Amino acid sequence: MTNEPLISPPAPEVEPPDAGTLPRPVPLPEPPPVVITGWRQTLVGGLARTARPKQWIKNLLVFAAPGAAGVLKDVGMVADSVVAFVAFCMAAAGTYYINDARDVDADRLHPKKRSRPVATGAVPVALAFVLGFGLLVASVGVAYMVNAKLAAVVVAYVCLTTAYSTWLKNIAVVDLVAVAAGFVLRAVAGAEATEVPISDWFFIVTIFGSLFMVAGKRGAEAAEMGNDARSFRAVLASYRPEYTAYLRSVTSSAVLVSYCMWAFEKADTSSAGLPWYQASILPFVMAVLRYALVLDQGKGSAPEEIILGDRILQLIGLMWVVVFGIGVYTA
Repeated sequence: MTNEPLISPPAPEVEPPDAGTLPRPVPLPEPPPVVITGWRQTLVGGLARTARPKQWIKNLLVFAAPGAAGVLKDVGMVADSVVAFVAFCMAAAGTYYINDARDVDADRLHPKKRSRPVATGAVPVALAFVLGFGLLVASVGVAYMVNAKLAAVVVAYVCLTTAYSTWLKNIAVVDLVAVAAGFVLRAVAGAEATEVPISDWFFIVTIFGSLFMVAGKRGAEAAEMGNDARSFRAVLASYRPEYTAYLRSVTSSAVLVSYCMWAFEKADTSSAGLPWYQASILPFVMAVLRYALVLDQGKGSAPEEIILGDRILQLIGLMWVVVFGIGVYTA
């Protein structure tokens, strides 16, 4: 018996598989269909949801200028302000109808917006377009009941929102300014409806406050969508967390400084014995910081939900309204 070394036989050569036999990537499953029951899925319920009544809270800005000027003690001024509010609610609802009809395919890819009535088919696309254009025209007519200047502001708002939904929303930074301009026009509408002058510092507060909210909205939307942000709206991919944080820092700083200047400007024209306008700076700063905290927690894609859902922010806002209101009506 010989001690010969054991040699393992060579491993058989394995030919690489043909390209046609390589396993193909498995496509990701489509999201399950949205199931909405009850009256919300009916045509009437769908139309009501598409109008987005919750977002009409933004139109309360029409009361800002007449409220700050102290003219809401007059019944006629209140009536004109209410008509301006109604006109902007109609214009906003018309814009939502048109936007949902135009963005129906993109909304079906969004985790939240895919449940919108137009995206689910509860509201036909053609009907949304017709109602949208009808509400836009009617909003101008309602505004004209007050005066031609208010009607012109509503026309400017309609043109802005139409341009935004058509192409401005696809241009980074320009889309932020366009949305913020919509808030500014609401404030201007209140001034034109009651024919009160707008303070320069009030105007600056409105501009940078609007930009602050819109920057938080875009940052939250980009974070919610993650890697799918580009597929929903290409411009969202441009808003990296570092950039939106920079925008929030710049705009919040500007709005705080400008509000302080406006408060001291109002105090110079006041004959009240106590410094109510200066005291209103504290709750205003608290409100901005509280809102910034909510944004830092990854929320803010729907500002109206923050305002309606954050009890602490509501209490701070009420404190500001009381203090500032006393300053206005005791001047």
